[in-house]
Amino acid sequence: MPNQKPDEVAAFIAKRDRAFRQIIALAGPAPLRRRAAAVDNRFPSLVRSITHQLLATSAATTIHARVVEACGGVVNVHTIIATGPEKLREAGVNRTKAQAMVDLAHEVRDSRVNLSRHGRMSDDEIVRDVAAVRGIGPWTAQMYLISTMSRPDVWPIGDYGVRVGWTLLHGLDETISEKDLLVAGERFVGARTSVAWYCWEAVHWAKAAK
Repeated sequence: MPNQKPDEVAAFIAKRDRAFRQIIALAGPAPLRRRAAAVDNRFPSLVRSITHQLLATSAATTIHARVVEACGGVVNVHTIIATGPEKLREAGVNRTKAQAMVDLAHEVRDSRVNLSRHGRMSDDEIVRDVAAVRGIGPWTAQMYLISTMSRPDVWPIGDYGVRVGWTLLHGLDETISEKDLLVAGERFVGARTSVAWYCWEAVHWAKAAK
C-alpha cells in the first residue's frame, strides 16, 4: 500500500478483519513508515537485531548496550571485527550471535553483503542476502526490514509476540501456528507490517490491563 496514510492503513485493516477494530481504537494509527535508514545505520541496526534474537526486550537492551560499550561506543564493521567474538561474548551475547556479528562484518566489508543495494532490492532478496550469513535467521532480517528499511508489508510469522497478539485479538484457545498465521496474513497484503504492529500492541495492552 504505497503512499497510504496511517489512518488509511488502519481503516484497511479494520475492514479486512473486525477483530482489529478494538486495538486500533486503543492504539491509534500504526507508526508512519519512515524513509529507509541511511546506509551507515544499516549495519549497526542488523547487529542490534542479532542481539535481540530470542531475548526479552529488556534483557536484549541491556546486552546491546554492553556490545556498544565493547566496541568503544560505536558499532560499525571495523569496530565489530576489531572487538572480535570473545569480547562480544564477554558483553553477554552467546557464541552463535557473537560469531554472526563478526561474520556479518566480514561479509559487509568484502561486499558479499552489500547494504548500499538494499534500498533497491525486494523484501525477499534482502532476507536471502542477510540470512545467508551463518547465525542470522529470517526473524532478524525481517526486523531489519521493518525497523531500518521501513518496508510496509513484512509479515514476521516466526515472531512469538505477533502470534500471541493475533491469538488474543481473535480469542483463540491456543497460540496460532506459524503456518496458520501465514495464511491468515494473506488478506492484509500491502499492510502486514502494520498488522504485526497491532499484534504487538495487543500484547502490550493485555499486559497493561492486568
